[in-house]
Amino acid sequence: MLPQDFIDRIEQMLGEEELQEFLASYDEKRNYALRLNGAKPIDNGYFESADIPWEPSGRYYADSEVSGFRPGKHPYHECGAYYIQEASAMSPAAYLMREELWFPSAEAGKIGSNKTTNVADYKMDEKGLSNYNANHTGIRILDLCSAPGGKTTQIASFMYGQGLLVSNEIIPNRAKILAENVERMGIRNCVVVSEDPLKLAPKFPEFFHRIMVDAPCSGEGMFRKEQEASEQWSLENVRMCGERQDYILDCAYDMLAPGGTMVYSTCTFAPDENEGSVSRFIHRHPDMMIVPVVKYDGMSDGSAAWAREFGELGDATVADGIEHTIRLWPHKLHGEGHFLAVLYKKKPGFDADSLSIDYKTEKTYALKHFPELQKFAKEVLTDEAYEQFADREFIQFGSQICLATDEFAPIPSLKGLKVCRVGLHLGEVKKNRFEPSHAWALALTREETRDGVMLTMSEDAEEAYKYFNGETFNREAQPGWQVVFIDGCSAGWCKVTGNTVKNHYPKGLRKNLRP
Repeated sequence: MLPQDFIDRIEQMLGEEELQEFLASYDEKRNYALRLNGAKPIDNGYFESADIPWEPSGRYYADSEVSGFRPGKHPYHECGAYYIQEASAMSPAAYLMREELWFPSAEAGKIGSNKTTNVADYKMDEKGLSNYNANHTGIRILDLCSAPGGKTTQIASFMYGQGLLVSNEIIPNRAKILAENVERMGIRNCVVVSEDPLKLAPKFPEFFHRIMVDAPCSGEGMFRKEQEASEQWSLENVRMCGERQDYILDCAYDMLAPGGTMVYSTCTFAPDENEGSVSRFIHRHPDMMIVPVVKYDGMSDGSAAWAREFGELGDATVADGIEHTIRLWPHKLHGEGHFLAVLYKKKPGFDADSLSIDYKTEKTYALKHFPELQKFAKEVLTDEAYEQFADREFIQFGSQICLATDEFAPIPSLKGLKVCRVGLHLGEVKKNRFEPSHAWALALTREETRDGVMLTMSEDAEEAYKYFNGETFNREAQPGWQVVFIDGCSAGWCKVTGNTVKNHYPKGLRKNLRP
């Protein structure tokens, strides 16, 4: 049951005829989607169709009641082969990372899923934006409101392990879920923290080249998906969310480097939280501008009229270019609903690539500083993978060892922050031996490991189910520590003795996935 105040406002926005189309969409079945993990490809061709135009790795899938496929209860999910994510929620991170969607030529309007556009014709301040399209070495990205991790893991998929990704979630238990999803997807270059944006801003002044602000909102786009969102909605909550978004955006502004790009998004239809929030933000920070973008079929322009009527603008005026923001409506495309704006921090003649800020970094060490880890790595990794590993820098927290991010985007000092994850957690030194972490196993590929325990869902499904349930099984394999691979996708550690595979899947993650 949709709140009447919500329906009344949607009618004022869309008119009676389109309101009926909008309401009718709530009687239709939801669209289910997931996003494949390019870092952990499945080699059995399970997913083939590319259905979500703005996210190349996105796929729709049938309701489990129809198909029998339950992606959240499948070994592939535990391996991090995909992330279950609503289709329209994939758009903000795609627009943050896909530079070909920025600054389209004058001829480019809305495009279909199989069309492209030339973006080289549009210039701003006689220069383009920083080009990290082909190489993300050294890039620094912040996902400011990131739990449970959909947008963080999506951003990471475009980074290919390069640069530094900082993901923040203010609520501790949600930050824990965020860190678990980062780990599951095998991400190596992410720092997860749990802080109020007001505390982060002075820590990272003008530090990030790109920032994702998927702001807490009134959740109107979640009404079909979550009944609780509808029950908790009110006009007063919409206004409260708008005020909270104002301060979050101001914090993000302080952390965005001149020449940097920010994407602001919500999963609500409320103009107060969408066009209104963007207009108020640009009024406070006139060096920000809305970036013209390519739009896909079914995407709608932001509305100046809605901003004026419902945007709670106060002294602000509707921002120039508000029509370049994007609305995703459930009756116009296959998604639940979203809003996003691509924003650019202007500074004529400034090159964000050359930005250099003096800041303290976490102390790093060479591999030879950790002989137990060095010995373990030589046994597990191929010669080529070990050489690359040995060239990296490492961070130590007591007996715990983490792999630092790339040398061009070193991890800044995290002193005073609540930190959940730093780079890639490799494991712990215990009594002159090294015990590897689950996170390291999930980040390893078949090409990086000497050996492994190889399972396939077509022939070894029972062993795969045993593994995730913490059970021992039999398999001929090289003795010692090994990674379990399922259809080529890493799942975790085991220890082989004879033909017995001793299970080292974390006890807190074990579950019975048998259908």
